[in-house]
Amino acid sequence: MMIQIEDVVVSSDILTEKFCCNLEACGGACCIEGDAGAPVEDEEVAELEKVVPIVWDSLTEAAKETIRRQGVVYRDRDGDLVTSIVGDKDCVFTCRDADGKCYCAIERAYREGRCSFYKPVSCHLYPIRIERYNTYTAVNYHRWDVCKGAVVLGKMKDLAVYQFLKEPLVRKFGAEWYAELEECARLIKENYE
Repeated sequence: MMIQIEDVVVSSDILTEKFCCNLEACGGACCIEGDAGAPVEDEEVAELEKVVPIVWDSLTEAAKETIRRQGVVYRDRDGDLVTSIVGDKDCVFTCRDADGKCYCAIERAYREGRCSFYKPVSCHLYPIRIERYNTYTAVNYHRWDVCKGAVVLGKMKDLAVYQFLKEPLVRKFGAEWYAELEECARLIKENYE
């Protein structure tokens, strides 16, 4: 089932499936697995370039070399703008803590008050993926084996995908839009219980 709010079509599994990131279980695999970097919106390129000097000392030497050589983004084989990657998998902004878990250098700088850009909205929204079409935008839940621990934790906490991702959904679509999404979720729950 699909729900439409304004020109945004939302897959109903975003309202019904459970999810809560579990870094202990996955180690941040979404930043280092896959065949391309994270999707980037055109207006985010300048923000990424602006944050590079702020996070530079946190980046690996390989990431620095990649940024010097090709910049912070590139076009993948589908023609989509994505973050540059190292070794055909790691996002250039990926760092590791002492335990080997991945974290985003940009997000860490944001949380420490060193920059005003959180990270690309596609990263903030994951496991939601956005696709733009001529007359509408599709919002879908992307299932990936590396997130099995997040599904388990989401079920334990009874936290739906849209609830876990409230902040980035509001960032992307606005508070009024999110309130309408919550109302759709409430109606679906009422009708299926």
